[in-house]
Amino acid sequence: MDVIYTIWLRNLKRYLRSKSRIVGSLGMPLFFLIILGFGLNSVVNISGVGGNYVDFLVPGIVAMSVLFTSIFSGIQIIWDKQFGFLKETLVAPISRTEIMLGQTFGGATTAIIQGTIILVLSLFIGLEIPNIAGLFIAFGFMALVGIGFTSLGIAIASRMEDMNGFQLIMSFIIFPIFGLSGAMFPIDSLPPAFKTLTLFDPLTYGVEGIRFGLNGVSQINPFVCLAVLLGFSGAMIILGAFLFRKTKI
Repeated sequence: MDVIYTIWLRNLKRYLRSKSRIVGSLGMPLFFLIILGFGLNSVVNISGVGGNYVDFLVPGIVAMSVLFTSIFSGIQIIWDKQFGFLKETLVAPISRTEIMLGQTFGGATTAIIQGTIILVLSLFIGLEIPNIAGLFIAFGFMALVGIGFTSLGIAIASRMEDMNGFQLIMSFIIFPIFGLSGAMFPIDSLPPAFKTLTLFDPLTYGVEGIRFGLNGVSQINPFVCLAVLLGFSGAMIILGAFLFRKTKI
């Protein structure tokens, strides 16, 4: 546990000391939140899913912020490879699985912080949170999304050496994941083929879980969302640990 905590703390300190990273990561979520929120709130009525478009949109943007921050945290693995830190860590008499878990929890924590910032800013544009219990539910789903996609990022980064290549592959992966998650539109209104694709997207269940916590409504049963995300996060941790153990130094 000491190893996991130490690596988690290192990742958290690196994040908190990088003010440009924190501010820069807010750019795209705030763009979607302000432009779409203010632009469409008066003309779009989401019946049965909160009614108010801002309330409908915020959970999706929070999930997007968590997704982007968590999956790109895998670049830390490549950075540590290039600067020798990972080699020093891997030759130490400690488990590689513990190193991977420390990286995963560190990346997930920074993703939750980033999502929380978006959530707080959303309060200033009209979001109303029904109760404190719902807020804790939203944080729980944010944590599962963060852990699952951080593990995925680490799994891919473990097999790569080039940071630019990693960023290109991640961009290729995350935009379809976000676009098909129902973050900006009700999945019940989609054609059957697209709805099927959406239900195969793990982020969909994170968005709907966060939406249930913040709005009290969801297009998918929250217990189904919880079960899917638990399974996805567990599978990604296993995959990430397996590929990280194969990392060559």
